[in-house]
Amino acid sequence: MTLLEAKGVVQTYGTLRALDGVAFSVAEGQFHGLVGPNGSGKSTLMKCIAGAEIAKEGAIRFSGTDITTLPPEQRAKLGISLKFQITSVMPNLTVYDNVLLALQAGDRLRDLVRSITRGGYHARIRETLARFRLVERSDDLAGILSHGQQQWLEIAMALVRRPKLLLLDEPTAGMSPEERWATAEILEPVRDHCAMVIVEHDLDFIRDICDRLTVLNQGVVVDSGTVSEIQNSEKVREVYLSRV
Repeated sequence: MTLLEAKGVVQTYGTLRALDGVAFSVAEGQFHGLVGPNGSGKSTLMKCIAGAEIAKEGAIRFSGTDITTLPPEQRAKLGISLKFQITSVMPNLTVYDNVLLALQAGDRLRDLVRSITRGGYHARIRETLARFRLVERSDDLAGILSHGQQQWLEIAMALVRRPKLLLLDEPTAGMSPEERWATAEILEPVRDHCAMVIVEHDLDFIRDICDRLTVLNQGVVVDSGTVSEIQNSEKVREVYLSRV
């Protein structure tokens, strides 16, 4: 079943058309990769989906609702969460408190008190930290974690509210090969309850984790399909060869 659908999305900055009629869709539980050269429009498309920017033309639907012009907080309430390249981790707070703040964000006071009373927040935070191999670092300041662990913490902060769709912009940037492999292993079970759109330059990581790929170049969709289909796409090959 289709969870996210973009049709004819256009985004401009002055005379520059950063997105030029982009169309793609994501099914429930699907991991969908956005790939392409630098400046191809990947991060701009993610911002239009998240609500950080409003598309000039076209439509974006999520779970059957038109979200094209909705502000980010309303999209978050519908079940869209994100991790952009710029970190939102607070280094002077503990690992646990970073996730707690992310979970509390947007909750009404009544819901917050009820959840704390039931101990629901604590259980969910511990479960999330365990998934990301951080539960033993709960009381440590986030600032002393390794770069890879801080990346995991930020993804944990995005997932703890149990979204339907997670947007990840270069989640493995700066990670070692071992950390990238571990990230793929950690994220795989998430597909049971959450779809993902992933922008990533590490093509090995993308091939390992994604079900489908959409390739962008100069704001236009070059091709879209399974990993195997994209690997054998003449149109995609031409784009990359033309930049050599």
